[in-house]
Amino acid sequence: MKIRKHFILTGLVQGVGLRYRAQHLARLLQVTGWVKNTWDGCVEMELQGKEQEIANFLERLSMGNFIRIEGVDAKEIPVREENEFCVKS
Repeated sequence: MKIRKHFILTGLVQGVGLRYRAQHLARLLQVTGWVKNTWDGCVEMELQGKEQEIANFLERLSMGNFIRIEGVDAKEIPVREENEFCVKS
């Protein structure tokens, strides 16, 4: 069953390639959604897929060389009709 979650990631998450790593992982793991930097130094993201795929995505995302995710605020939101993952500016 597909779910969708909205995330706010804090820590060393901007300027370290997190958004493009997220895009690569999303394609690899076949999850959809989007990611973008926020004005306050956080990263905002929505992921849609199976719960295990999303958990795997987050685990692998934090393995980036310079990425240091210190906080994850997550909430489940309604599933949307979409078929890709994109980086928003």
